[in-house]
Amino acid sequence: MGVFSYLRAIYDLDTLDTRFTNSSSTPYKAVIEARNDAAASKERAAKWNSKSQPSRWKTPEFYFYYVVLAMVIPYMFWVAYDVSRPTHPEYTKYERLLRPGWIPGRKIDASDSQYNTFRKNIPYMAALLLLHPLLRRVYNAIVYPVKATGQGSRPTPEEADQRLNQRASFDFGFALIYLVALHGVSAVKILVILYMNYQVAMTLPRKYVPPATWVFNIGILFANELCRGYKFGEMAALIASPPAQNNLVDSGFSLVEWGRWLDSYGGLMGRWEILFNITVLRLVSFNLDYYWSLDRRSYSPVEKQIDPTALSEQDRVSIPAQAKDFSFRNYVAYAIYAPLYLTGPIITFNDFISQQRYKSATIEWTRTLRYGVRFALCLLAMEVILHYDYVQAISKARPDWGAYTSAQLSVLSFFNLHLIWLKLLLPWRLFRLWALVDGIDPPENMVRCVSDNWSTLAFWRSWHRSFYRWSLRYIYVPLGGSSFRSARDAARSILTYVLVFTFVALWHDIQMRLLIWGWLVVLFMLPEMVAAAFFPKAKWESRPTAYRMICCVGAVANTFLMMMANLVGFAVGVDGLERIIAGIFKDFSGFCFIVNASMAMFVGVQVMFEIREAEARRGINLKC
Repeated sequence: MGVFSYLRAIYDLDTLDTRFTNSSSTPYKAVIEARNDAAASKERAAKWNSKSQPSRWKTPEFYFYYVVLAMVIPYMFWVAYDVSRPTHPEYTKYERLLRPGWIPGRKIDASDSQYNTFRKNIPYMAALLLLHPLLRRVYNAIVYPVKATGQGSRPTPEEADQRLNQRASFDFGFALIYLVALHGVSAVKILVILYMNYQVAMTLPRKYVPPATWVFNIGILFANELCRGYKFGEMAALIASPPAQNNLVDSGFSLVEWGRWLDSYGGLMGRWEILFNITVLRLVSFNLDYYWSLDRRSYSPVEKQIDPTALSEQDRVSIPAQAKDFSFRNYVAYAIYAPLYLTGPIITFNDFISQQRYKSATIEWTRTLRYGVRFALCLLAMEVILHYDYVQAISKARPDWGAYTSAQLSVLSFFNLHLIWLKLLLPWRLFRLWALVDGIDPPENMVRCVSDNWSTLAFWRSWHRSFYRWSLRYIYVPLGGSSFRSARDAARSILTYVLVFTFVALWHDIQMRLLIWGWLVVLFMLPEMVAAAFFPKAKWESRPTAYRMICCVGAVANTFLMMMANLVGFAVGVDGLERIIAGIFKDFSGFCFIVNASMAMFVGVQVMFEIREAEARRGINLKC
């Protein structure tokens, strides 16, 4: 395989996640078996080519687009670089947020504490990525060896149970060590929360489990925030009465001092509550998967003559785990599974147990290696941008936005969103890579580049995709989904979206700007839904070019709305967005720039449309 062929393979959707190129209802073993069947591949391609539009990549229209993009993209990078030079008047305001970089002659933007922490710990996380699977191998060989009892290639149910017990026992023990190393004595607080949630599922009458689960876990989100991680010193100050305090002081050590002494052993990450939100999703998943399993206790893939080693992802998620699988050991092994504990991606309990029992056919070392190379290239891109474009430092230094031109303000906002996307993508992909190396295949969180989106609905599906899928399973579908067949259905559907995105905003952080972000997302979905109702694709089949142009105009407007919503939620807030917009439209040149930017965005959206068509010609429909 040549260099260019390998690069093409690295950026293939199948490398990113097999879920993108194959139906969730198709067992991946069938895909592997058909991989070398040339006749089947040609038949499949011919089938999908007949349903999709002819390629436009080599048409005069797209050659014109290539010329436009060849000028616009370098210009955008130049604008961001130009405002980041020491000669710019605003440079002194954010210079304190820069640090010496590894590229000669350049400093690096270190203004984002979240990415900066991740960046500093990359060597340690890389070492853990290698050490953890090696420790598992040693444990499997010495502490918990499993002997094959069957003669066939398919594991027997007994062998599958042994594999589950082998993996879960290691994950349980490693989880306890991992918690103590990360959070010190606060590991006790986390285990108490986990135990309380477990008791909600196991001891309450069945009909009370779902409401109690939601009340408990949403309450935990608020309690963690308001109580700042339940400091022992603060709890001691609240519960200790003055006489008791005086007695303890006389003995030379007060209860409060003892609590503060415990707080000093906070591990590598003393503020455990910041990243506990992701664990809350797993607690909900365990409880509700257990609740739904009670209706299907007798269901078994083996009894239904389904090959349990070749389950599709849809089957792994929907088929309930066995009654014996809902043990406290398996629950802790799942909730504190080391590769996914800190940031995810999120995997349901049913899927996790299924992959513990039978190794997923999607785990292939060649694909995992390509995925690792792709992660390294993304990391390199982030590092280069932070060395040359200081857009995050500029926005965090509360600059005088009036000192920037309309083009500079727009590019700063656009690049800011890309850096937010990259800083989230990198941890998610590193930890998913760790899980893949360890033999678990969770969903990929990022489907598209942030600049390859024009639809609010599709953007939500492709940004933090595992959270989107979790929200569908545990919130959206139980609330009834959506339907716009009547005014009453539309009102109920809008309320469903509001409830879903209110939870999503509160889950991210309990802040008003994130609530506003969540509600803005719902608000900006409405024009897209109305446009889809007024311009149904079926009525434009005889005029595909006209329909494509109309959709592109709407997509440009939608893109600007999405940029504003995400700037409010994750970058500059409402006040910052108001100042940026005022700076862009401060004079007539701002209007001229917006017109030019809209034209460039129009070209970009046309390319996005064609990317989807190219995927459709391969039989791929990501719906995003």
